[in-house]
Amino acid sequence: MFSLIKFNPRIWFLLGFASCFFMLATGAYFQFVEELEPCPLCISQRIAILITGLVFLIAAVHNPKHYGLKVYSILGTITALCGAGISTRHVWIQNLPADEVPECGPGLEYVFENFPLLDTFKLMLNGTGECADILWTFLGVSIPGWTLVAFLALAALSLLQQWNTPKLTS
Repeated sequence: MFSLIKFNPRIWFLLGFASCFFMLATGAYFQFVEELEPCPLCISQRIAILITGLVFLIAAVHNPKHYGLKVYSILGTITALCGAGISTRHVWIQNLPADEVPECGPGLEYVFENFPLLDTFKLMLNGTGECADILWTFLGVSIPGWTLVAFLALAALSLLQQWNTPKLTS
């Protein structure tokens, strides 16, 4: 069943890294060209994309065998699923009725300058009222929805490396 996807693990990890790079570049395009200001959950998703991409890049450069491949596969899956969790929360907030949307908080720059780090992380992971704004859609799905799909695909790509271990030769 997995014979069609049994390529060199380095190629798969490079593909995962390239996907993460593309996602970050797309986020930068939306922010700097389209001038869509990211909310706290968007920033949290970008951090998760960056961490997942770094795991994939390190795995590709290291080109592990057997045990190392399993470790990188698990790390990549965990980081991608953490990002998927953040994206799921964002999609949930976007689909709340208007009267249940959390209040808008202060801007992230203000929070970073004036709040303790733990409170800043809590704000970034809980989201605010501005996270409910849907600024762009494609095929009826918002940016966090597409990010959720991408995170799930990255988690699957990483998890599939568990069965992509090269055969030992004597």
